[in-house]
Amino acid sequence: MPSRFDHTLAKTARARELRRAATRAEGRLWFRLRGAQLAGFSFRRQHPVGPYVLDFYCPAAKLAVELGGDEHGTPEGLRHDRIRTRFLEAKGIRVLRFPNHEVKEDIDAVLDGIERALTPTRPAAPVDLPLSGGGNSPP
Repeated sequence: MPSRFDHTLAKTARARELRRAATRAEGRLWFRLRGAQLAGFSFRRQHPVGPYVLDFYCPAAKLAVELGGDEHGTPEGLRHDRIRTRFLEAKGIRVLRFPNHEVKEDIDAVLDGIERALTPTRPAAPVDLPLSGGGNSPP
């Protein structure tokens, strides 16, 4: 029976298997995302959603971060990614995709892109306004 996160024993086992078989790019990005290091947002690694397992998922921002190799550039890979993205967007999850080589070559740019996607979800800081009058008006 699925839990509120739509997990099953089979999905959990698959996610664990994927965590053990993580690519270098996934390991490198996880090292920088884990422990709420990026703008204070927590991420999950290899998180099951429906029939898919997301590489990284931030529940607070409903943001999926997907990494991919050359197979994602093929017509079949692109088609699969479009179907997956439509499914996730229908669940209210935004998707960011980065090729593995970007994580290897410029991880700071990848992290900047993720942080920009997270920032709009952060609540605005309260502004201290005067109780009455105030401002620069003369006495």
